Amino acid sequence: MDWDEKIGDFENFLRFERNFSDNTVDAYLRDIRKIRDYAVENLQVGPDEISYEHLQEYLFRLSKERFSERSQARWVSSAKAFFKFLAEDELREDNPAVLLEGPKLGLYLPDTLSYDDVEKIVAAADRRTDLGKRNYCIIEVLYGCGLRVSELIDLKISNINFKEKFLKVEGKGDKVRFVPLADYTAELLKDYIQNVRSHYKINKKCEDFLFLNSRGSSMSRVIVFIIIKELTEKAGIKKKISPHTFRHSFATHLLQNGADLRYIQEMLGHSSITTTEIYTHLKTDELRDMILNYHPRNK
Repeated sequence: MDWDEKIGDFENFLRFERNFSDNTVDAYLRDIRKIRDYAVENLQVGPDEISYEHLQEYLFRLSKERFSERSQARWVSSAKAFFKFLAEDELREDNPAVLLEGPKLGLYLPDTLSYDDVEKIVAAADRRTDLGKRNYCIIEVLYGCGLRVSELIDLKISNINFKEKFLKVEGKGDKVRFVPLADYTAELLKDYIQNVRSHYKINKKCEDFLFLNSRGSSMSRVIVFIIIKELTEKAGIKKKISPHTFRHSFATHLLQNGADLRYIQEMLGHSSITTTEIYTHLKTDELRDMILNYHPRNK
């Protein structure tokens, strides 16, 4: 049995039957190709011959390379999904990954920015240039609307309702949600579209995309990461920040200001309230720190 052929079949299964996003599919395929490379180079076995013991040894080797527990858990999840697919397709009689166990994960608390830090990063954008105005607008939309980076770069002008003040956002699994647009953010977007974006020579296929690169085409995730890295360094903030940090910060600041958790769930597009509840732990940590700072027995 050929590894590449079965990985191709697995990719089609994830995309067309499970309707997974491109990012999720790419992550699964990356993990399975690493198993393929190990199996071919060290064991000379195909996907129908690799055993539970082989997979255990592979994961043991990886664990010694100081990868995070979350990465290790994802490898196990990818292996289970791939070999379950082969078994259900009757390409194997057994599933060698069924007994694999990943590391126990603790509660993951996302890193956040204070409101002052967000202001510093926003202020670091040079609004004297069109590029700086675009970057300023990108940060404001990431933070002010709580978007994922994939949602930001896919945002269409036709999905902005300035009259009713909301964005139509296509999230994970093609789920559509409507995100309220603050007056400040709405005015900023209008100014960007009329006075900055209009200066671009726009690729015909990208005429409806809100944010464009210097060639007039849709932006990539990598460009957004680079923009944030440069602005963060310019603002003098030492934290490691990604586009998702602004989404976490947005949710945390909403909760701190008294917003109901259910509304935050809707705004972020979380399918489960459990995902949103992680922000209550952030609030609890903040409360604990404040109490300990002023506690009479903690002086």
